[in-house]
Amino acid sequence: MGPLPKPTKKKGMVSFDPQVFLATVGVARTITECPKDYKIFSQGDPADAVFYIQQGRVKLKVKSKQGKEAVVAILAEGDFLGETCLIGQTVRLVTATAIATSFILRIEKNEMLRVLHEERTFSDLFVPYVLSRNARTQADLVDQLFNSSEQRLARTLLLLAHYGKEGAPETVVPEINQETLAGMVGTTRSRVNFFMNKFKKMGFIDYENGLRVHRSLLNVALHD
Repeated sequence: MGPLPKPTKKKGMVSFDPQVFLATVGVARTITECPKDYKIFSQGDPADAVFYIQQGRVKLKVKSKQGKEAVVAILAEGDFLGETCLIGQTVRLVTATAIATSFILRIEKNEMLRVLHEERTFSDLFVPYVLSRNARTQADLVDQLFNSSEQRLARTLLLLAHYGKEGAPETVVPEINQETLAGMVGTTRSRVNFFMNKFKKMGFIDYENGLRVHRSLLNVALHD
C-alpha cells in the first residue's frame, strides 16, 4: 500500500478528509488483511458494520433456501459493502468473500452514521456512490430480463474491465474463473466457456498478460 494522504489544515484546524478516514484505523474502525477465500461476512450474520475495500476484490454471493447460489456482484478497490445496515437491515442477505488478497476497512454502524451526519465532505462522497450502485443494480436486472446470456457475459466482462469509468479504461480483468462468471451471468460454465472461446476467435478478448478485454466487445453487449 502506498503512503497515506495527509489531512489538510484550515484556519489552524485539521479539516476532515474522507480519504484519510477510509485509509486509517481509528475510533470504531479496523483494517483486516484478508487472504484469498477469506469470508468477510456470511449470509445471515448480524448487519452491524459497513466495509470499505482499500485494496483487492470481493465477491458477493447469495444462496436460496433450495441451495441454489448466485454471484450478485464483484467489488473492487474503492467500493463499499454492507452499507444496507444503515437503513435498518439487521442481518446480511449475502456472503462476502475475498477473491484476492484484500485490505478491508470495517466501520462500525454507529460510527458510519455519525460521520455521515456530521461530515458533509464524507456524505458528498458516499451518497453518489450509493446512488451509482443502485443504478447499476437496476441495469443488472434489466440485463437479466431482456438480454441473452452472450450479451450478459459481454457486459459483465466490460464492467469487470472498468469500461465506462472516467479516465483510461482498465482492459485487464483480474483473475476470475469461469464458474464465477457463470454465477454472475446466470448461465452454465459450459456456456461461458463456449462464448469465451467465441470472443477470443473474434478478437474481442485475448489472454496475453491475463484476460484482456477490447473495446470491440461492446458490439456484442449493445447488439439488439
